[in-house]
Amino acid sequence: MFGIGVPELIIILVIALLVIGPQKLPDLARSLGKGLAEFKKASEDFQRNVQEESRKTEEKSATPPGQVSTTAHDEHIYPAAQTPLHTEEKKDTPHSS
Repeated sequence: MFGIGVPELIIILVIALLVIGPQKLPDLARSLGKGLAEFKKASEDFQRNVQEESRKTEEKSATPPGQVSTTAHDEHIYPAAQTPLHTEEKKDTPHSS
């Protein structure tokens, strides 16, 4: 645990008890525990998001050449891929000679 042994931990607790006092020490420990739990939850969420993005990137690179991926993400980034390449209409104009 952060390179702190049992003797150092006991000294830290004794100093905290003297500085903070026995009345507020349980509240401080409770709020510290809640903060650590929230930090753990946030780090797990971050790790899950990174793994999900990595998986999406691997799936995108696994798409065979010539095949267009149809995920919503691709449609947002590459809207031109969803439109025809040639949209110009031929106009009938008489040729002058």
